[in-house]
Amino acid sequence: MNGAGGTSGGIGSFFIGLIMMCGGFYMLLKAIKVTSTFGFSHSLYNVGGIGLTSGMIMIPFMFGIGLMFYNAKNILGWILTFGSLVGLIFGVISSINFRFSHMSAFDLIVILVLSVGGLGIFLRSLKAIDSSVKE
Repeated sequence: MNGAGGTSGGIGSFFIGLIMMCGGFYMLLKAIKVTSTFGFSHSLYNVGGIGLTSGMIMIPFMFGIGLMFYNAKNILGWILTFGSLVGLIFGVISSINFRFSHMSAFDLIVILVLSVGGLGIFLRSLKAIDSSVKE
């Protein structure tokens, strides 16, 4: 009978490793705090010493939407609309900050043991057990 991944590695090791890995990565991601400086008054880009805010990026977006509704075949409307959306998305992503919350050394060790140990057990379960050993 084949186990995890079609190999003889064992289904029990597969699920134990998967549960440990999921728990460790969940705890790791839960310890990360995400903040943003995005807003209509914060500068997203600097062009020639002038800071472009997200509100300024919405102006070509509005003109692009208007041109698209007036004439859907107008290529300038499509370029303005999607160009400003891409600029807005990149601006939002670039303004995100990631920080670790304060945790004890025990918490960090538990997270690392669960994450990396679970990954090791999970990958070992996908490896075939040596077939030279007689059952």
